[in-house]
Amino acid sequence: MYHPDYAMTNWELLLIFYALVIATLFICALGNKFLPMVDTICAAFTAISIIIILIALASKADAGRHSAAYALSHYDKSFSGYGNFTFFIGLLPAAYCFSALGMIASMAEECDNPSVKVPRAIALCVPVGGIAGLFFVIPICVLLPNLADIVEAPAAQALPFIFHKVMGSPGGGLGLTFLVLIITLFCSISITTAASRCTWAAARDHAIPFSNIFATVNTKLGVPLNALLLVTLIQLLLGLINLGSTSAFTAFVSVGVIALAVSYAIPIALSLLNRRKQIATANWKMSNAIGYVVNIVAVAWIGFELILFSMPGALPVTEVSMNYASVVLAGFLGMAGIFYACWARKVYKGPPESDAIE
Repeated sequence: MYHPDYAMTNWELLLIFYALVIATLFICALGNKFLPMVDTICAAFTAISIIIILIALASKADAGRHSAAYALSHYDKSFSGYGNFTFFIGLLPAAYCFSALGMIASMAEECDNPSVKVPRAIALCVPVGGIAGLFFVIPICVLLPNLADIVEAPAAQALPFIFHKVMGSPGGGLGLTFLVLIITLFCSISITTAASRCTWAAARDHAIPFSNIFATVNTKLGVPLNALLLVTLIQLLLGLINLGSTSAFTAFVSVGVIALAVSYAIPIALSLLNRRKQIATANWKMSNAIGYVVNIVAVAWIGFELILFSMPGALPVTEVSMNYASVVLAGFLGMAGIFYACWARKVYKGPPESDAIE
């Protein structure tokens, strides 16, 4: 914002990324007992930041104001090349925001009464996140600068550019962007924590190679340290990909959302095939009349979502703009299939007793 001609090199970006990842590692490894408090602070800070951003943008409005009709219903189809299908491409950011809800289940063994509290947390994420998101998005839609300028924003970062133009000064734009960056750090802590627990659980079930190493828990720190280190190592290695190809890096990042969606669809589909028998003893469940409808809609939406997430962001497609996420997903599924056929099917004997349905 202060130096419009400055272009960050991939090496500089990598070092900043590494600093964030390593800082997150130390916080997650050494501050486990403080993480609930960190989550509480994150929620409060996010709510306060949304209010600050709303008031600051609305009071400055240096880029002008749009009508309610423009803010709530207008979308420009001329930039992506998809025509009327642009609307569905526009669903991707919202789907991305809610893509990791199921990761909350990875924390089940670290909370009391998980059969009630974990489903409640998953269910509340959607209305709470959706309402908070509206308070963040609607003011931006009302105060948007010229769309063509946003598409050409420096470093392809639309939000800092919007803040800069609406606030009318680099200082104002940087101040609001700083709030978002702090929230990003909080998110990095939450995501890394959940990913380490998911990795630990997969290792406990012999679902990854060298599972005996990654299924251990460090008793002094109270965390699955080896799983946490594995997650961090993978993040660091993924960062190196960006040095060679931004398209390849984007594919690896995007495939996470697709893989999560597939992981949600599998148990729902299996439950439907077994006439929802597995949830008969659940502490909370919908009636079959409603449950079947919800489950079928969920599987159908995920199937459509997989197609959307595999499509490039704009037409015509070039080697750089092509979405290679589906290729990476097929590679991961292939490796997982080979691992299952050669090893996992021989050693996995079902869920541990602590996971069994009574």
